[in-house]
Amino acid sequence: MQAWVIGNWKQNPATSHDVDALLEDLCAAISTTKQLSHDNSARCQIMVAPSFVHLAAVNRRLQDTSVLCAAQDVSAHSASVGAYTGECSAQQIADAGATWTILGHSERRQYHQESNDTLLQKMIHALSQNLGVVFCIGETQAQYDAKQTLTVIDNQLAVVKELVAQHAELLDILSTCLIIAYEPVWAIGTGKVPTVAEVSSNHQHIKQTLAGFADSLSNMTVLYGGSVNADNADSFAADPMIDGALVGGASLKAESFLAIATAFTKGSI
Repeated sequence: MQAWVIGNWKQNPATSHDVDALLEDLCAAISTTKQLSHDNSARCQIMVAPSFVHLAAVNRRLQDTSVLCAAQDVSAHSASVGAYTGECSAQQIADAGATWTILGHSERRQYHQESNDTLLQKMIHALSQNLGVVFCIGETQAQYDAKQTLTVIDNQLAVVKELVAQHAELLDILSTCLIIAYEPVWAIGTGKVPTVAEVSSNHQHIKQTLAGFADSLSNMTVLYGGSVNADNADSFAADPMIDGALVGGASLKAESFLAIATAFTKGSI
């Protein structure tokens, strides 16, 4: 299975100049890293998710590379059904050059109170406009301590279950246009990291649950996210249940980001 390493830049870098510098470093490093050459891109797909304001510029710079571009969110609504000031439709995101979008990130769930119903509408909107979806799930520290991890995972994966039940016409594309990113909230940006065995067990549960929704979902890509860095990437990449990484802070330095990608390139051989 192809591995995926995705950099979620969040509100970074701050300026267009800083974005240009990061992209130059990233492209230069890829060109000199044998494991990440075009010949090996089939083993590990790299993608970055800049803020909306930088999306078009990042896409232009990456045009002649194997690196894909994603948005960090998408509206639940197209422009045809309302104005929705401050939001970006899937059509606009695709026009800016993104081919994927991240949905369900814990910060969106927490700060914007995004419910399963909202996320279902966003997913339908994105997929209907040919945007792939990286769907984030994961438990909080309190839920982890209470041993509720699998219950939380099941509750959040109910979005996919409802999508399959309500929109059979989208089922054929889900195997290639949907990626699950397991990100325990307590590990994001904290330096706390679950054991590889814990992540592997949770990924196995996610894959089995998805396969129960539809036979075509039996080989879904499931990434791990949460304080992934150059030092621990090898251990995650070595586990067959972990198909890649959704990377936060470590994606803002080309060296550390590509070290993670290199680890998963080797791990996918």
